[in-house]
Formats: sequence, C-alpha cells, structure tokens
Amino acid sequence: MNPIKPAASPSGPVTTRTAPTGARRSQPAPSTWLTAPDGRALAATWTEPQGPTRAVTVISSATGVPRGYYRAFADWLSERGHAVLTYDYRGMGDSRQGPLRQERASMRDWAVHDMSAALAAAEARRAGTGLPLMLVGHSFGGNSIAFAQGVERADALLMVAAQIPTLQHFPGWRRQATAVFFRAWVPTVSRLMGHLPAWANGGGEPLPRDVALQWCDWGVRESWAFSDPAMAPHRAAAAVVAPVHLWNVADDLTYAPPGAVDALAAEFRNAVVQRHTVHAAELGLPFLGHFGAFRRSAGPALWSRWMAPLEQAVPALGAG
Repeated sequence: MNPIKPAASPSGPVTTRTAPTGARRSQPAPSTWLTAPDGRALAATWTEPQGPTRAVTVISSATGVPRGYYRAFADWLSERGHAVLTYDYRGMGDSRQGPLRQERASMRDWAVHDMSAALAAAEARRAGTGLPLMLVGHSFGGNSIAFAQGVERADALLMVAAQIPTLQHFPGWRRQATAVFFRAWVPTVSRLMGHLPAWANGGGEPLPRDVALQWCDWGVRESWAFSDPAMAPHRAAAAVVAPVHLWNVADDLTYAPPGAVDALAAEFRNAVVQRHTVHAAELGLPFLGHFGAFRRSAGPALWSRWMAPLEQAVPALGAG
C-alpha cells in the first residue's frame, strides 16, 4: 500500500550504573546506561527539555559515529519540548569495552539488540504519559531500525541519508568504487588489522571486525540486511504504519544516492511515506554531504524543514 508522497515494550530495562571496565570517555558523559536484551551495557545520554515534555525522541547513529555527534540536534529538539535519547552501539564510543580487536559485535547486534534497548528505554520514558515517540535514524541508524523490537509503536520516523546501500543503487563510477570497498578493501584490512581503522573507512571511529565484515556482506546483497535470511525473523518494516519521512542530501552520492534512499522507502510498504531532498545551496552552504546535516552550520534552518511536515502529520510533535 505504501503511498509515497513527494515533498511540495520489549525486554531491555533502563539502568543507571557504573561505566564498564575499558569504556572510553567522550562528551557528553553518559547520563545513563542501557541494558540490551542480551545483557550488554550501552552508554546513553538523555537530553531533557527545560519546560514541559511534549515528545520522546531516539536518535540512532550512522556507522562509526558516536552519539555526541548528534548533540546539537538533540539540544535543538529539547528546546522544542523533546526528551531525546542518544546512545552508542556496542564497540563504539563509551560503549566500547576493552581492546577493539577483542570486540565481537556485529551489525546484527547493533540492529537487533542495541536499537531494541534504546526503543525500550524510550517506551519506559513515556510510559503512562501519552507522549508521542519519534525515531530519528542517520544512515545505518535509519536503514536498520526496522529490525528493532518495538519499532511499530513509533508515532513518526525521520530518516536522514538512510538508504539501501547496495551496489545497484550507486551511480556511475561510484558503483565500481563501492564494489571494491565491500569486496576487497574492507574485508582485507579488517582481517589483517583485527578491526577496521578509521583511516580505512574515511573517518569516524574504528569499527569492530565483525561489524565491518557484516557491512560488506549486506552491501553486496540485493537488498541489504533485508536480503539476509538470518535477519528475516526480525523484519518489522511492514508493521510500521506511522508517517515515515526520508531525506536525501543532493550532494551525497557516495553514501546515500537518491535511488538507495528510494529503495529503503519501499520497505515501509504499509506506512505513509514522504520523500524529501535538501540542497546545500538552499541553506547557503557549499556542501553538506553525508554528515553535514547534523552539524551546527546546517542547524535550525535545516532541522525546521525536517520537522515541519512531520509536525503536520503528527501535531503532538510540535513545539506548541
């Protein structure tokens, strides 16, 4: 059914606890620790509004991006009355425990366990309040949220540069470059080093080996994790009936070209999906790329554009 419109509580209690041995410090410091369904501790931060709480929001990170990267956006949402949860996947940021070479986290763990823990925390935060729940996913944080327990209970989903990042969706020479990346570069470096260093991934944080290898496995499949039989029991995109708004960045052809974002939109076949595109020039910027949308330089000028159609679809999300 999936009418696409162009733009014009699971297990996993929330706990407060001492940082696990080996966890690294970043800013902001964790204000809470989540417990994933398999028992893994995850660093998280709640950014609370000064006044009345109007909504609860979870921000799920892109691959290799710590939760602190989204602090400016979380602060901005909190000023609009949102209680915002950011968190680090296992092996990343403050959730990292011990040497990265010993970390056995996978992307499946991030989607099935870690995202589920974050959604459980959000459900606990809004229990008995009637507050709406908004899920924000950047890149991996959007393309894999549909495997998390409880995603169908969200009232709105905002996807930013979230995509099906498989070979057929990359234009021109980028398809060949992506094939080399997934089939040769990342597997070779990850196996030699025991993890994927940041320099081998173009920046961000280094990745656990099994995260990197599963990234490659899903990247050469027809439909990302949606084509992985092991993920079939966790697929919940069809259960989402809330508004799902997906934004691509016009100059982000390396990570999330329009066709890849369209492919993810098609997975939410029972939701009311809207597709939007933002151009850097519209914000007075020379370039946005895959990561620029959450920087302060883009800031409220862009974030207000994200929220306006969602607040029209779900008025309870509005600042009032």
